[in-house]
Formats: sequence, C-alpha cells, structure tokens
Amino acid sequence: MKMGLVAMAVVAVLGLAACSQHMAEPQKNGTGVMLQSAEAQYLALADKFFQEYLKLEPLYATFAGVNNYNADFGGDLTDSYYQAMHELNTRYLLSVQKIERAALPKDLQLSYDMFIYDRQVALQGEQFPSKLLPMTQFYSSVITMVQLGSGESAQPFATVEDYENWHHRVKGFVKWTKLAQQRMEQGIAQHVVLPKILVQRIIPQLRAQLVQTPEQSIFYDPIKALPASFSAQQKQQLTHEYQLMISDELLPALSSLADYFETTYLPAARETAGYWDLPNGKAWYQYLSNYHTTTSMSVDEIHQIGLQEVARIMAEMDKVRQQVGFKGDLKAFFASLSSEPQYFYQTPDALIKGYDAVKTRINAVLPQYFNVMPKADYIVKPVEAFREQSAAGASYEGPAVDGSRPGVFYINTYNLHAQPKWGMTTLSLHEASPGHHFQISIKQELEHVPQFQRFGSYTAFEEGWALYSEYLGIEMGMFKDPYQYFGKLSDEMLRAMRLVVDTGMHAKHWTREQAIQYMKDNSPMAESDIVAEVERYMAIPGQALSYKVGQLKILSLRHKAEQALGNKFDLKAFHDQLLTTGSLPLAVMETKIDSWIAAQQ
Repeated sequence: MKMGLVAMAVVAVLGLAACSQHMAEPQKNGTGVMLQSAEAQYLALADKFFQEYLKLEPLYATFAGVNNYNADFGGDLTDSYYQAMHELNTRYLLSVQKIERAALPKDLQLSYDMFIYDRQVALQGEQFPSKLLPMTQFYSSVITMVQLGSGESAQPFATVEDYENWHHRVKGFVKWTKLAQQRMEQGIAQHVVLPKILVQRIIPQLRAQLVQTPEQSIFYDPIKALPASFSAQQKQQLTHEYQLMISDELLPALSSLADYFETTYLPAARETAGYWDLPNGKAWYQYLSNYHTTTSMSVDEIHQIGLQEVARIMAEMDKVRQQVGFKGDLKAFFASLSSEPQYFYQTPDALIKGYDAVKTRINAVLPQYFNVMPKADYIVKPVEAFREQSAAGASYEGPAVDGSRPGVFYINTYNLHAQPKWGMTTLSLHEASPGHHFQISIKQELEHVPQFQRFGSYTAFEEGWALYSEYLGIEMGMFKDPYQYFGKLSDEMLRAMRLVVDTGMHAKHWTREQAIQYMKDNSPMAESDIVAEVERYMAIPGQALSYKVGQLKILSLRHKAEQALGNKFDLKAFHDQLLTTGSLPLAVMETKIDSWIAAQQ
C-alpha cells in the first residue's frame, strides 16, 4: 500500500557508484574468469531492482528526485501494471535468494533481509482486491496530483520541458480517473466498497477543485510563477496550453469522478465501518495489520495490548490532574482542557508562530542526545485549504536533498480548538525533530547503501521512532510543565486507543459511533479530531496500529541494551544504530540491535 506519496517525499537517488566503497574487489576463478563477490552481486541486483521499480511507479520516482519519468503518471490500476509488478517481485526474489547471505558484510545482511521481506510481503498482498478501492478521503492520487500540480511539491517547474512534462502527466491522470471508476464498478459487483461516510467525505474534496475559470484552479499556480528566464512567447504559449489543459481535460475528468461518486458509488457504499464486512475481510485485515506493524501479532493480541495501555495512561493522566490541583474528576479535567480559551491560540498565524518557538527550544538540546543529525532544516506551514477538513492534525513531508526544499511540518489550522497549546511540544517532537524530520532526512542522506534502502518505508519503524521521540522529550526536559506532560500523555493515549479502535472496527464489528464514543470517553480530544481519526482508521486499516507497536519494540530494545551493557550503554550510540540504516522491519531492527549489544560487550 503506497502510504501517501507526499508523506513519503524523498530525495535524489545515488547511483551504484555511490556504493563503490562498499564493493569488494572482483576475484578470479581457476580459469582466470572474473567473478563478482556476493557483495557486488547484491548491490548490483538491488540497484537494478530499484530502477525497474521506479519505472513502474513514476509518481514515486518524482518524489525520489528521479526526474526521468516526470511526464508519466503510471498505470497502477491496469492489469498490465499488476502483472508487471508481480513479475518484478517474483523475479528478484528468486535472484536474491541465489546470493549467499553469510558472504555479505553485516550491514548488507540487514539490507538483504529487508529486500526479501519486501518481495514476500508484496506477493502475499496480491490475494486481496485492493485495486477495487482506488481512493479514500485520506490518501488518493487526486490529492497527490493537486499537491504536485500546485508547484509547491516535488514536481519541478523550472524549465519549459518541466511544464510540458506536467501536462503529459495530467493526460495519464485523466485516464486514471476513468479507470478508477471501472475498478469501483467491479468493487460494487463484488461488495468491495467503501463505507458511505467516507464517500461523503470524498465528494466535497473533488467538488472543491471544480472552479469556474482555469485561473481559479490550484493547477494554474505554476503559470502564476513562470520563471523570468522564459521568453514572452514561451510564457504566452504555456499560459494558453495550461488554460486549455484545466478547462478541457482536468475539470471534466474531476467533474465526472465527483458525479460518479455522488450518483452511482454512494448508493452502493456500505453502512458498516470495518473490513470484516468485505469478502475474506478477516484475513485481509490480518494481512494489513501484519503489513503495517511488520510483525506477525494477531489482531486480538494487539487489541488486548491497547486495552492495557489505555488503562495505564489513564492512571498517569489522573496523577497530572491531582498535581495541578484540579478539583473535578478526570472527565471534568478533560472538558476544561478541551474548552477553556487560555489553552488555545486565537488565529492560525499565532499557532504557526507558537510552533516555531517550540522548534527553537527543542533544537537547543538535541546535540546532547544525538551524534548524527540531519543536514536539512524544516519549516512549519498550515495544511492547504482544500484538504484541511479531512486531513490529520499534523503531518510531515521530507526535504529535497539538493537544498531546494526543506522538510515541511504541516499544522492543520482548520479548527484551532483541535490544536491545544498543551499538545504542541509533543506534536513537534513527533512530526519534526527528533521524530520524522530526523529519521526521514537522515535516511535520505545515507550513503553506501542500496537505493531501495534509502527510500523504503516501514510505518511501524518510522511511527515507532516518532512516538519514541515523544518519550525522549521527558529526558530532554521538555515536559517540566505538567500541562505539556499531559499533552504527551494525551498523544500517547491516542496511539493506545488506536490499537483498541482500529481492531474493534475491523475485526470485532464495532460501529463508527462506538469507536467515536470510546475515544470521547478516554481522551480530551476535540470531537472533530476524533471523527477524523476514526474515519482515517476506516480508510486505511491497520496503519494506526503501527505507532504504538513500533514504540513498544524500540523501548524494549533500549531496555535490553541498558540491562546488558550497564555503564557501557551510550544513548547517542543507540540512536545512531536506529537512525543510520534507514527504515527497518521490526524483526530486522531487533537483529541489528542484538548484534550491536554483542559487539559492545
């Protein structure tokens, strides 16, 4: 599952030459024929795979800073695409298994394990009809194309060729909108459809793009920013071309898609919230749970861990209530924190400036906890207006390696009462530094590793690290204010509730309303935030499980290292181990930390 291309924004690809320091010298056999070492074989194979993968996923290539395919949209709903992807994974799985793992250096053994894991998981997922659900309100090619087409994301608009590439990509996208409708028709026939409420969220997202004139469209923004170096004739030609592209291609395609959702798909959508109501839904959800957590934990086990964590965190929250001298019970404390004006900013601009101040405070202490820090900086920006009603409270987009674009910490300013002051430290630690900004930026800056390793993403590792970063904030002195510490507990409660609610809806037949009520009863979150969260779990089953599962694994490995190494334990070095090989499946991460502990001893 492609977890939102923008959220996975990546940087320019290193060529195989960048791995040259890793490569062993070729050796000769008895007849004088040159033989490649296992190391050279593996690096060449991994590089070749990545190049072939980018060709099949041109949007992803653009976010990876590989501009060879900027004119292509890709055929990710066509039969030929699925066949090509199957053949790619099958062929490379067989090829890599012919290389002897033990003959590789230790760090490449980890990479080798990741490579095999990825191929096996992808092939296992082919049994489920995900292509019949091509869009949700949370992630979709439409949202990705709007962000790219705005000129403020990874799609370059620096040359005339760049502008022409985008127009060609739009033509592919228009075909995709038609193919998406065909896939949804198949889904209706097979009862593989979205819940009604999610369809009702998608329709206004599409309608918001249906402007009266091309100049009002976000897709026209690159024309408003035409480079000064273009000639007057080039500017005139591109302006005319983009006006026609928007009026004759994009707007009709998006209008048709919106009409389809409203008149055909909505009446066929289901009333239930969970995957249990889809054909083979129980197995499908277990697969998605395993996929996102990179574990083999059963959904029942995850549900129980969630219940235990909710109870533990609730007790901690009550200690804070007592510490600040609040007279009412915990529910009244929640209500106070969620409603009283002193806990909220009055304007979006003030909120963004508040996050800039938090950034400065955190940056001051980071060198005490990290040897390795990203070269790239990040900025704080509000979520774009067109998606703010259904977007998460905050998110992170990685930087470009060439310095042309910093990382972006997006804050949703749609409802200021969903952005309490007491939650800001935690959210910044999680989304920015040392959370996603550190982990993703450092991964992108890695050298001498296979390219897929720099661009691969495992939600359990990445979100687990971000949640661990919240925990680290305690040691960094970020939570001396009890209200800020409550914010940390509140965010941790959200991640614990996710284990209960996600599994509840998709495996235990909970309704959307039950899930919303459970979160109301156990947290001070704004109702608008709770609704958006629950609907997100409905849209991307299993993804929300990865946060807490990943955090618990990282904390358990740190505890294991501290116990085993005693005075030899170095927290900075432990963080180096987690950050300097990219995103890892949790089992592969555990293998790495165990090996590091043994080496330290």
